[in-house]
Amino acid sequence: MELSTARAMAAGPWLLLLCVATGIVLHARAQPDSKGFISIDCGLSGETGYEGETTKLSYAPDAGFVDAGTNHNVSAEYVTPTLGKGWYNVRSFAAGKRNCYTLRSLVSGLKYIVRAKFMYGNYDGLNLHPVFDLYIGVNYWYTVNVTSPDVAMLVEAIVVVPDDFLQVCLVNTEAGTPFISGLELRPLKRTHYPQVTAAQGLTLLNRLNFGPTNDSFVVRYPDDPHDRIWFTMVDTVTWASISTPQKVHTVDDDLFEAPSAVLRTGIMPRNVSQNIELTWSSDPTPMDPSPGYLIVLHLAELQVLRSNALREVRVTINDKPWFTSDFTFSPVYLYDIPFYNRQPFQYSHYNLSVEATSNSTLPPLINAAEIFTVLPTTNLGTDPEDVYAITAIKAKYQVSKNWMGDPCAPKAMAWDRLTCSYGAIGSRPRITSVSLSSSGLSGEISSSFTNLKAVQYLDLSNNNLIGSIPDTLSELPVLKGFVRQPAQWFNPLWTPQKNSRWFT
Repeated sequence: MELSTARAMAAGPWLLLLCVATGIVLHARAQPDSKGFISIDCGLSGETGYEGETTKLSYAPDAGFVDAGTNHNVSAEYVTPTLGKGWYNVRSFAAGKRNCYTLRSLVSGLKYIVRAKFMYGNYDGLNLHPVFDLYIGVNYWYTVNVTSPDVAMLVEAIVVVPDDFLQVCLVNTEAGTPFISGLELRPLKRTHYPQVTAAQGLTLLNRLNFGPTNDSFVVRYPDDPHDRIWFTMVDTVTWASISTPQKVHTVDDDLFEAPSAVLRTGIMPRNVSQNIELTWSSDPTPMDPSPGYLIVLHLAELQVLRSNALREVRVTINDKPWFTSDFTFSPVYLYDIPFYNRQPFQYSHYNLSVEATSNSTLPPLINAAEIFTVLPTTNLGTDPEDVYAITAIKAKYQVSKNWMGDPCAPKAMAWDRLTCSYGAIGSRPRITSVSLSSSGLSGEISSSFTNLKAVQYLDLSNNNLIGSIPDTLSELPVLKGFVRQPAQWFNPLWTPQKNSRWFT
């Protein structure tokens, strides 16, 4: 069966299953819940959230996560009885090259699922087809291409979060106004998905549950404790369903922990002499002209076999063995034994086949599959201490320049009025100069300036600052120049005679 290259489809019953809301009203949260989950309904007005009826997860408005953009409701003609509440509204970003959501209170070095949701719904009444880019932190993630107002799109990645916060950014590429319907974050174990490293994440192509015959059937939290969304692939003409009421287990220290609700169903070919085949084409982009694919297959025996029966399978990609040798395998009764590749496959077209060996007396089976493309995450963000300092300065003075996302990276999107240093590969950028002259700053000088340990020049002239210059500025190790207005400062410890290096 041919797979699509994106989880995008017209609004249907599955949208109701993904996000159905009850009348319960919850106070908005700008931090993870007790499970480490963050669930944001982007564009939801007010300060109160709601509880999902199916998942019982709490969804919050996005005001605590972003400080730009405008809320809109989708056009009434796209609000159908099967449309979940989480698709009713969007936040759009008509101004600025880059606008970002900041997710805080995370665990540095942990793996997380990041999931963004988009449905245009003609929210602006213009019947457009916007195209824009998504970034995870400072790394390109995905190009959102809206093909129809009623198409809903889920974009998901698994990444290592290097700091205790993560930014998800929408970047205007001059092809339409960026918008977003929802944003979700789910923690995983450090051992999960070993293909994911600090330098490489995964972007989901498809996560498939085989066996159910209702194509709107979706498995997610609480059946999957990690709230992965498993969609059903149905082909009753080619495949026969197989199932068990019993729990299907994962082995100790399993690297994927697929849920039993997915594993207890599967498919076999109706023609026992045929194979189970999944096909798709590579989807090159200007940012990734030769994408690599990583695949996880879940196989568990669901039937008690007679003593003279054997189910033995091999897996091939484009008629080549999955492994370098011709490896064959017998699924284990009520236990998932996953197949996965650590090194990405790189072909223009894929024909994945699960085949019965010549020794097998039973046809092949499969329970579930996850297919990903490689997401490079080698670009590093600005030093975290610098980020905290300049973010605090931005908040104190309400700086309204293009100060969104990472201060220094990518270099083409660095903040105005900052100069950054970019060292060797593997080192983080540092802020070396801050020029905020004539920026309408008022009040006292923020103590956060003293936390910019790599800053060499600091220009705060022609503002309405009052009070004394913090003595701790003299402790900055490489500060060479500090520009000020003499009439605005009084501090007997800071005189041109005693501290001449500070004034230019």
